Amino acid sequence: MEQAQRDEPWLPDLCRLPRIGAMLGLAELAVVVVALVPDGTRGWDIHGFLTASGYALWLALSVSALLCVSRRWLSSLPMRSGALAAVAIAILVAGIAAAIVHGLFASVREAGGLPTFWRFTSGSAAVVALLTALALRYFYVIDRWQAQVGAHARAEADALQARIRPHFLFNSMNMIASLLRRDPVVAERAVLDLSDLFRAALGAGEGHSSLAEEIDLSERYLAIEQLRLGERLRVEWRKDEALPLALPMPRLVLQPLLENAVLHGISRLPQGGTVEIEVAADPDWLRLQVRNPSLPPEQPGVHGAGHAQRSIGHRLGYMFGPRARMVSRWHDGYYACEIALPLERISQ
Repeated sequence: MEQAQRDEPWLPDLCRLPRIGAMLGLAELAVVVVALVPDGTRGWDIHGFLTASGYALWLALSVSALLCVSRRWLSSLPMRSGALAAVAIAILVAGIAAAIVHGLFASVREAGGLPTFWRFTSGSAAVVALLTALALRYFYVIDRWQAQVGAHARAEADALQARIRPHFLFNSMNMIASLLRRDPVVAERAVLDLSDLFRAALGAGEGHSSLAEEIDLSERYLAIEQLRLGERLRVEWRKDEALPLALPMPRLVLQPLLENAVLHGISRLPQGGTVEIEVAADPDWLRLQVRNPSLPPEQPGVHGAGHAQRSIGHRLGYMFGPRARMVSRWHDGYYACEIALPLERISQ
């Protein structure tokens, strides 16, 4: 892991289309600002604005392309030296381009229509250097922030797993121990279910789960809890026929919601109840809902679901973006938690 982090270039990646678009937009913004500055000279016309825009966009694209292809080399340098070298490349590109443009325009226009060679060249280089430095700094901060958010999301997932594993394992082992003498066949099935459950939940390697794996994990969890609670726990699944079962998802999204439904809902009710799980999909959204009878939230001792839901919501937001939604509510004796995920992520 440490070696992979050291090998990862620290210089922002300007090869991606959104970054190139941002650089072009920044160049065009500079042209607009210059055009709007009241300097007492003749105002800009459409031809002058389009000419300046083409020149600025050409500079931005050239600088982005060179920084893209030299990213690895620049990142091999110390950060300060690499940053200075990146800005120096931008200055070099701007200087050469300005000299070419000045020469071309000077050959077809009167000399008085252009700034002096050195003023035009140095001004272009200074503006490009400033905008490049600002853009690289901005992209660098964004990259570091995203890396920290990803690390925080992984840490929350690890903490959630660490909380779930011993709690569920101890309850399951106690249940299996109680079954060994009176019903060894059921106890053996419970051991196999528990083994499969933990093999799926704690599988070797990192990475994401999928909707199919999350559903399978949840079914195994509920099978074990049904053995422990007996007739007090009833389960009702409602699943659409056409589900995006290969949709990548963070690990442990659905199972913790079911654990909360069982531990903080069904197990606290003397008569038990039914846990309803709905999995539905349309062309744009995947919707998951867990609903169970529950004591009112104000009831003393009813707590514990908040940490798991905050962790799940944070990890879903990191993976699916701000459009991912997770809401929960208690109404008329039932507690429901709903998740909505945008399905266009599948094709991205």
